[in-house]
Amino acid sequence: MAKGVKSKGLEFWRAAVARMQAGENVMELAKELGVDRHGLYHWRARLASGEKDPARARQAALVKEVARLKRMLAEKVLEVDFLQGALHKIEARRQGRESSGAKASTTRSGK
Repeated sequence: MAKGVKSKGLEFWRAAVARMQAGENVMELAKELGVDRHGLYHWRARLASGEKDPARARQAALVKEVARLKRMLAEKVLEVDFLQGALHKIEARRQGRESSGAKASTTRSGK
């Protein structure tokens, strides 16, 4: 169970959200209740979605986050593969140009 539900209780949050929806100032309400105003908005969204089991909702949120992170990781792996391939092509071109093995000639300064 989420920390806010355990310490405050679901009915507490329902009453707080009802007061918020009735038009009370959110900052003042949060101060009066001793909660963060972001928590009020969070619970308003949770209750509006019809969420009944906070633990199940937390699990669903974590599953969603894992899926998002997997997608991001896959994108980064593709980027690394692309950049490694480009680096290999650049190195191959450089080796082809420097095949003579001789040092490049330089001009002397005006001494």
